[in-house]
Amino acid sequence: MTSASTGLRAGRREWTAFVVLMLPLLLVSMDVSVLYFAVPAISRELHPSSTQQLWIFDIYAFALAGLLITMGALGDRFGRRKLLLFGAAAFGAASVAAAYAQSADMLIAARAVLGIGGATLMPSTMALVRNLFLDEKQRAKAIAIWSSAMAGGIALGSVMSGVMIEHFWWGSVFLINVPAMVLLLALVPLLVPEFKNPAPGPFDLPSVPLSMAAVLPVIYGLKKTAADNGLGLIPVLSIVAGLAIGAVFVRRQLTRRDAMISPQLFHHRGFGPSIALNALATFAMMGSAYFTTQYLQSVLGKGALEAALWSLAPSVCVGIAGPAAAAAVQRGANRASVIGAGFVTGAIGYGILALAGPDSLWTVLIGAAVLASGIVAVMSLVTDMAIGTVPPERAGSAAALLETGQEFGGAMGMAVLGSVGTAVYRSDVKGSLGGGPPTDGLPTDGLPTDALDQVRETLGAAVAVAGRLKGQAGDQMLDAAREAFTHGMRIACGAGALVLVAAAVLALVTLRRVGSAWPTAGGTPSTGGDTAAADGEETAGREVAPSH
Repeated sequence: MTSASTGLRAGRREWTAFVVLMLPLLLVSMDVSVLYFAVPAISRELHPSSTQQLWIFDIYAFALAGLLITMGALGDRFGRRKLLLFGAAAFGAASVAAAYAQSADMLIAARAVLGIGGATLMPSTMALVRNLFLDEKQRAKAIAIWSSAMAGGIALGSVMSGVMIEHFWWGSVFLINVPAMVLLLALVPLLVPEFKNPAPGPFDLPSVPLSMAAVLPVIYGLKKTAADNGLGLIPVLSIVAGLAIGAVFVRRQLTRRDAMISPQLFHHRGFGPSIALNALATFAMMGSAYFTTQYLQSVLGKGALEAALWSLAPSVCVGIAGPAAAAAVQRGANRASVIGAGFVTGAIGYGILALAGPDSLWTVLIGAAVLASGIVAVMSLVTDMAIGTVPPERAGSAAALLETGQEFGGAMGMAVLGSVGTAVYRSDVKGSLGGGPPTDGLPTDGLPTDALDQVRETLGAAVAVAGRLKGQAGDQMLDAAREAFTHGMRIACGAGALVLVAAAVLALVTLRRVGSAWPTAGGTPSTGGDTAAADGEETAGREVAPSH
């Protein structure tokens, strides 16, 4: 008796299918960081301009974020397994194209297709997990493992990149995707049944460009803010334009019966808060990563591969946190309280990071581990709530909204906390190098004005400029820049801790009385205190029977 056929507990087949579905998750999350060590080699081979190099990094995330909502809706309509197989083929082909790109433009195009493939893989795989595990406890366990693997994949990507670059050419960082995609294409048709909405209605085609036009300008504005270390006119206009188009998109979804994103999804009290809380969790995770990666390399002076290996240390705690949180809820703990405790744990982690000095490796590692443990616990529980409380035929759209929220949260974390840290850094360095009250009396004679301006902008530039100074002068400049960066990190981490405390309060308030709206084994939606009654268009039991 298995969940795929009877609606009861999943058996060996479903768990084997789950392991196969973990492959695209790991690869898509690894692709976020896989270019970290490949950039110098790519620069030597393809000679990209500074603008092209920026797009080599960012086009993947833009394509992924812009198409998540559309791909989630397409999976619900045409079949999640079908969409997954299409995405796997596109991802594998684009990986080969990226590996053998002969120009920067070819690599940018290949990375764009990788982003499109990633946008199909993420919502379809999460929705398939929702359908494979109809037993609530098993689904919670699976999603906890899922969340831990996603967090670990980002750290693993940078390590894999460093190892591959050390032994092979730069294109090898993309070829590691190909065997996994071939395996996915071979095993998914055998192990994973198809699921789709049997009566989807007309497809809302105008919502496709509207959703992209709403998401992409906001993501661009946030990324531009993080890259420029502060708000500027173009990022602000971009964010405002995206929000305005987003308002048009939301209005369309609320007024059309054939909307791409059904308002029915938000009838359960837990769905909207889950999206928001997951975005806040990603805000914290990416905001901390912005500082810890630079701290390990530019403050402690560790090589890129060594820094990546050290960054894997918190993954041990991360692998335990998600399943432990799910187990606590299964044993009777209140879900809202566990989520709140996860946010408080993350705040404690930020507090530990705020104690770091310029030579505090273990303080940073312990703080990062505590922070990541709390955040992954939160992400596993809110993901399960968001996916488990929607009707099965809308699981793809729900997963897409959840992951789009993650993209917003991550970009916001880097932009907001990064800007706070940079403002403190600039203020401290300005006082040290001139333009403000002197603090360290650093010798800067002989340095051109543009070099001093670079030192005032970023720690990376300060490290490069200090290398040009001889003897004690270079050491003094480097020490001052590292102290300034660490000070900025401490202030930003303090701000991050306050955000997580507020998130804990939000979780306790919004999830206090949330129950389960949709039965785990099908049937009709609950219409109790947590949710409004669904209309005749959508019921939980209408999804097509799984087929091979």
